[in-house]
Amino acid sequence: MSASQAPRRWRWPWLKPWLGRGLGLLLAIALIVVLARQAGRIDGAAVGRALAEMSPHLLLAATAMALTSHVLYGCLDILGRRYTAHQLPTSLVLLIGTTSYAFNLCLGSVLGGLACRARLYTRLGLPVGCIARIVTFSLVSNWLGYLLLAGTVFSLSPPELPPAWGLPELARGGMRWLGLGLLGLGLLYLGLCIWHGGRTLVFRRQVWSVPRLGLALAQAGVSVGHWATMGALLTLLFQGQVPYVQVLAVLLVAAVAGAIAHVPAGLGVLEAVFMALLSHRLPAPMVLAAMVSYRLLFYLLPLGLGTAVFLRLEARRAR
Repeated sequence: MSASQAPRRWRWPWLKPWLGRGLGLLLAIALIVVLARQAGRIDGAAVGRALAEMSPHLLLAATAMALTSHVLYGCLDILGRRYTAHQLPTSLVLLIGTTSYAFNLCLGSVLGGLACRARLYTRLGLPVGCIARIVTFSLVSNWLGYLLLAGTVFSLSPPELPPAWGLPELARGGMRWLGLGLLGLGLLYLGLCIWHGGRTLVFRRQVWSVPRLGLALAQAGVSVGHWATMGALLTLLFQGQVPYVQVLAVLLVAAVAGAIAHVPAGLGVLEAVFMALLSHRLPAPMVLAAMVSYRLLFYLLPLGLGTAVFLRLEARRAR
């Protein structure tokens, strides 16, 4: 058979991005429906009372927890400093990492985490290639911690589904299998670092330096601590009325939902998932009050501090 007679292979290069967009759109529609159904049952005055009943000590502890989680994420840039062997001061790298994370949460990964890091690191003399490796390292570290933590939580204590949904125990069994799969992916990365740590691999024309096991374990530990602290913050805002493991499981589900939906700052996604999965445990006003507090402490407060740090670094560099 000649080359002209060979069977043609049909390719659809447009199909992959459209599948992702379609899935995100369907998820966003589903979450809007959930929020719309819940909105009719929410008493605004009750939400206000729930917010007013939060004690100053509770809010102070929650603020400390939120800032701790941001600092832990910033520590990934310190590990990135070790990974790329650049010589910027550790304290400055921590400021850039935490500032970029605050921008990333509220403005998105391109305008936030990537653009902020590129601006600050470039003005401090780092080459573009080094900055790209730092960003990639931070991204991989974040999802490595997610895989290990979500895999452990889903396999041992999957989120409880509201009885009104009428889903059988089979659904929880499916979550356990999903958890084992996620945990396996995280362990696969650590295994790769055991066998190929310190080497350079080429995958689809992309060159990647595999971290050594010690650095990979530090990646996992810092990232798991970051996610775990987020769960502790929400548990605190729910005032201990929902077990920590269940709050953490719902948070991990919401994180993936937000990533798929591509909604800026996950606005509405986080609230919809928590209201849906905790509707059988807490009244809607209390859930919404906790989520409003979470938005203020974990998103807006660090964004304000990050903006001040960004402007300060810019002004110092200009001088």
